[in-house]
Amino acid sequence: MKSRSFRYLWIGQGLANCGDLFYIVGLMAIVHGITGSALFMAMIPFATTMARFISGSLAPVLMDRYSLKLLLTSSQIGKTAVLFLLLLSYYVLGEREVTVYAILGFVFLISLLDGWAAPASHAMLPRLVDPGELTKANSFVALVDQMIQLGGWAVGGLLVVSLGGSNVVWLTLLLATAAAVFMKLIEDQYEPVRSPAKPSEPYGSSIREGWVLIWKQPSLRAIHVIYVLETIAGVIWIAATIYVYVAEVLHKEEAWWGYINASFFLGLLLGGWFALRGAGRIDRNVPKFVMYSSFGISLMTFGFGMTSVPWQALLFSAGFGIFEQVKAVSLQSTLQRSVSVQLLPKVYAAQSALISLVFGVSTLLFGLITDQFGVRATYFIAATVLFISGCYAVRIRGRLPEARLE
Repeated sequence: MKSRSFRYLWIGQGLANCGDLFYIVGLMAIVHGITGSALFMAMIPFATTMARFISGSLAPVLMDRYSLKLLLTSSQIGKTAVLFLLLLSYYVLGEREVTVYAILGFVFLISLLDGWAAPASHAMLPRLVDPGELTKANSFVALVDQMIQLGGWAVGGLLVVSLGGSNVVWLTLLLATAAAVFMKLIEDQYEPVRSPAKPSEPYGSSIREGWVLIWKQPSLRAIHVIYVLETIAGVIWIAATIYVYVAEVLHKEEAWWGYINASFFLGLLLGGWFALRGAGRIDRNVPKFVMYSSFGISLMTFGFGMTSVPWQALLFSAGFGIFEQVKAVSLQSTLQRSVSVQLLPKVYAAQSALISLVFGVSTLLFGLITDQFGVRATYFIAATVLFISGCYAVRIRGRLPEARLE
């Protein structure tokens, strides 16, 4: 973890994550100021999800032709250019409804760039640290990310109030530029030397390769079944569901939506700290940590959905975050050890597309369930799905290898 390139990666990624968070807050403020419509505001995350699905599906084609470092750098440079065009269009068009459609178009383009940057970043990490420090490195990156998430929304809100939505987007532009500089400084020893004369792999083969690896390799297939089940249940934490839960179950004001989110991210932060401190123990007992955390997540979800006591809801939310982070780090490190560094980008690209698609469909499905049967039913079903995930983790525990550390 003392690698200079690893330091450049997490700093660059941290700056990029801050920028992504700030620009969403800024755009929400702009769109709300123009339309006052919750529907238009909801279109921003929808456009983001769909764009990342498309980009994640096509990312392997780019990965066959360009280095991960170039993809990471070009993504940030591209985002800088698109953000500049977004701001320019906002000043030219003014606060009109057509401006909102233009903003959604630019959000879609930015998310396309993010769609290949995310799997490239995940795949780059194992190249920059020693195998024995992989779990510790994943835990550290998760810790940094959750610190940004925990404080970022509050900071973003304060910046919007003090600077205005458009100026916050300008700040994002600067952060994206700085992130590009740090990505450019990374030295990747596994970066292939590509010959211009060498024929490129057919597009279809590039796109299928990651999917085929996931399906044919037992450990990867097992990990992604768990990912899919967790993604299906994970939509219970989107803003719309939490908002209904606060109003109909806790009978509290809107501020409690923020308290619950804060406790959830605090739990993720604590889980990341535990994983960082106990990286060696996790490496030696990966199947056990995945099983126990799976059932822990299910229990926390059930308790959260069934309680009507606000302070208990905060505890269950934090508990969910702790178990979720430990499980995520365990699975992430196992996945990275199960695939060669050359093929890992393809796996992450397929995973990104799969998770985006499942999340988008699950969001609509759980929205219908909430409307028809109430929000408690939503949490009960989610807890059941997570319990099934835990049972599956018990069944396939032999496919989750423990790390072989020297």
